[in-house]
Amino acid sequence: MGKKKKVYNPGVPVEKHDTAAWANIEKKKSHSRVTMPSEFQITNAKEYVDENEK
Repeated sequence: MGKKKKVYNPGVPVEKHDTAAWANIEKKKSHSRVTMPSEFQITNAKEYVDENEK
């Protein structure tokens, strides 16, 4: 019996990242193409982290 291969579909995302800080991209750095979130998203991410500290 042969081994079954897993079907890989790169078009279907594994996780949902709608609430991530980088989801609301304001600009990209020209050299590295790193995305920069808006100030609003940065503030939301910081508040989330501060609330959920143990």
